[in-house]
Amino acid sequence: MYEVILYYNFSPIEDADHFCKQHKKKCKEIGLKGRIYISEEGINGTAGGTKEQVEEYKEYLRSLEGFENTEFKQDSSEYVPFAKLICKVRREIVSLHMDGVDPNNGGTHLQPDQWRNVMESGEDYVMIDVRNNYESKVGHFEGALKPDLENFYDFPQWLEEANIPKDKKVLMYCTGGIRCEKFSVLMKDAGWEDVNQLHGGILNYAKKEGGKHFKGKCFVFDDRLVVPVNAEDLEPIALCEISGQPADTYINCANMECNKLFVCCEQAAIKMEGCCSKECMESEYRRPFDPENAFKPFRKWYNYFDDDFKDRAIQQPSGCA
Repeated sequence: MYEVILYYNFSPIEDADHFCKQHKKKCKEIGLKGRIYISEEGINGTAGGTKEQVEEYKEYLRSLEGFENTEFKQDSSEYVPFAKLICKVRREIVSLHMDGVDPNNGGTHLQPDQWRNVMESGEDYVMIDVRNNYESKVGHFEGALKPDLENFYDFPQWLEEANIPKDKKVLMYCTGGIRCEKFSVLMKDAGWEDVNQLHGGILNYAKKEGGKHFKGKCFVFDDRLVVPVNAEDLEPIALCEISGQPADTYINCANMECNKLFVCCEQAAIKMEGCCSKECMESEYRRPFDPENAFKPFRKWYNYFDDDFKDRAIQQPSGCA
């Protein structure tokens, strides 16, 4: 078994480029794989390796000034769900495309047991799923608003049009907590006072409360794509976009020029040879289809195509916590 970690820390970094180079060097020495984003506002990552590699990395990050209290969401996996190590500098560690959003001015952090207590209290509140539509489609909390948005940076515009009363108690959640750190600031600045966020996100809640009141599974930004949340309720809540049957498995369209990420059951994947439509099945840029490995990562398939096309080769949705 291997370990997968998800983490972030809004701790200022004076020289992000230098920090990134040193960090990448250390990760390579450890043998860690994953995606780590660094900016002047801090670090955001998801990575995997053996238990020993992960523990060494956690110890290393916590040894750095300002990162001593970094929290990690951790899960086991039968394989390392990353192809390689990506460690790069970004303007923001989570892209809201807005300056001056200080997480220190965000909402109240509710521990998983407190979150569940509010849900079961009968108290009046509005709950917001602060994730993209392809994430909430396969899993979400009961009664949550699920904005039909493809990017986190679209949420400020959605908030302006959402018509949520300012005196309403607000609960918000995301995968690991980082998006709520910023979106809660926006809500407070816009006039909402009782703003609350799920500490550690869905993944922390699954560990601490067994996923009670969560329907479906949680989308993750690695080769697993979805992971269980509530062990007592594993029924898919989404439908295969080809057959209409219940499903919670995602694949990218085998037509490299399309690359649509869509929910697809195994039978439909085989029938359509990994494509989302008949038109895509006819594309000259369609990857070879292996029915026995329909849902395995296909990152090496672009080796079948020329160098010009490799520049436009598929990428799974990027993101971390």
